[in-house]
Amino acid sequence: MDESKDSGPWWREPWPWLLMAGPALAIVGCAITIVLAFQNFSSQGIVDGGVKQGLVVSKTEPAREQR
Repeated sequence: MDESKDSGPWWREPWPWLLMAGPALAIVGCAITIVLAFQNFSSQGIVDGGVKQGLVVSKTEPAREQR
């Protein structure tokens, strides 16, 4: 009456792979996003009067003329 069905090793079951697929795809997507960000946008110039000091970019106000 109590027959224990041996299902084999865990890697032959579909559920562990299905549960690991989501986080694995998120890691791959994150790695691709980081690579694309560094390849395409790492050396863009600052426009519109910005000043870069270290990692901080701040916008400077235009100089006002004194009368």
